[in-house]
Amino acid sequence: MKLVLHNYWRSSASQRVRIGLNLKGLTYEYVVVNIVKADQFGDAYRAKNPMSQVPTLEITEDDGTVRAINQSLPILEYLDERFREPPIMPKDLYLRARCRALAEIVNSGIQPLQNLTTTNQVKAIGGDAVVWPKKFISDGLAAFEHAAAETSAGFCVGDHPTIADCCLIPQLTSARRFGVDVAPFPRLLAIEERCLALPAFANAAPDRQPDAVKPA
Repeated sequence: MKLVLHNYWRSSASQRVRIGLNLKGLTYEYVVVNIVKADQFGDAYRAKNPMSQVPTLEITEDDGTVRAINQSLPILEYLDERFREPPIMPKDLYLRARCRALAEIVNSGIQPLQNLTTTNQVKAIGGDAVVWPKKFISDGLAAFEHAAAETSAGFCVGDHPTIADCCLIPQLTSARRFGVDVAPFPRLLAIEERCLALPAFANAAPDRQPDAVKPA
């Protein structure tokens, strides 16, 4: 079996999947889809991902069958169901639901409002694409901080990383990029510190990727 991750260094959704692959100890080929240069709209990539978004995980089975999975959360759940150890979803059904809910605060409640497609449209109608996402990000992180109070015990849900952590860490990176003050979220910052102490998270960071653009 071969895994190929089509992704972009600064995409928070891509970072989530890089973390998940690293937590599972899986080797994968890193393929750059430069969303700033609009690579995602090319016919070859659109055939893999009709939404023209990153990431896409392409799986080549031992018999030569090739399949593609789009959207970061389905990719992470696929990885957890196919490669059982170590788990990145709780076994308890209630905690699994809470884990998904935390992930969705980021995935549905924050990230779509800060992504490049949205901010480009904001600019197109004369808005400030930097100011636009700030309140959504701050409000979303406040909701996450509150929701995680019941389930966190070192990490977002319990004492091991889950898909909730895979979503939270990239979102905190994005929050800082947009100039959002993250100091009001001490629980999330403590979780971030524990996560980034793990190579799986540290090595998935945007600035460690081969296509990362270095500051001038």
